[in-house]
Amino acid sequence: MKILAIGDPHGYYKYPKSIFKGVDAILVTGDFGKADIARKRSFENFERKKKGLPEKEYTLKQNKEEYMEIYNSTMKIVKLLSKRAPTYAILGNVWPKDDHAKKDEKKLGIKIPKLVADIKKIKNFYVVKNAIRKINSLKIAFLEYFVDTNWVQDFKPGDYKKKLKSAKKDTDKARKILKRFGKVDILVCHQPPYGYLDKVSGKFGAPKSWIGKHAGSKVILNYIKKHQPKYVFCGHIHEGKGKVKIGKSEVHNLGYF
Repeated sequence: MKILAIGDPHGYYKYPKSIFKGVDAILVTGDFGKADIARKRSFENFERKKKGLPEKEYTLKQNKEEYMEIYNSTMKIVKLLSKRAPTYAILGNVWPKDDHAKKDEKKLGIKIPKLVADIKKIKNFYVVKNAIRKINSLKIAFLEYFVDTNWVQDFKPGDYKKKLKSAKKDTDKARKILKRFGKVDILVCHQPPYGYLDKVSGKFGAPKSWIGKHAGSKVILNYIKKHQPKYVFCGHIHEGKGKVKIGKSEVHNLGYF
């Protein structure tokens, strides 16, 4: 069986046709959409909070612009990949949630497309959320993106107590899901394991206080050490692109594109 694993596309779709030759399945680590607007605003508000300033608010029209940049670029890539081979993916942390779109629809008085609902209509494309898929003889587990408590503790975002409480809940859930997965052939997750291919640099505009820190997940690291999947495919920290061994597991941060 031949598998093509693709890192976070972030709007990139000019893949050479040769990479799809003979491929039986495509695995994607999430973040399909181009998110230049969202990233710029997120980092800007992070810096404002550090200075004790309130978050910058945007008009509903500006919010729609951010949403549609991600939506349109995501749909373009999903349609492209699904025509090449059956594609299995997690969504990562860059995607506009359908429930948020519904709320903005009421405020704007206009129609906003629902990303997940529209993706589900596309043949040969499968969003897999916290589940195992048997593809041919391979047992492949897909873990959705979550915020690990170690990230909140190390990066100290605004609303620290609130975000730490939320992260603890998400982390407990992820730990239970990984325990349920047990031994698998491949783990597809969004963020890398803590301390491996996860160091933040200034290459992609991250705040200065983040540079040099590890942004991976300790929960994922512990799972890899215990269950030793043959391969782990992740992304999220683009500058961490590369390959490393953790015991018998071969971990690939596929970066982006």
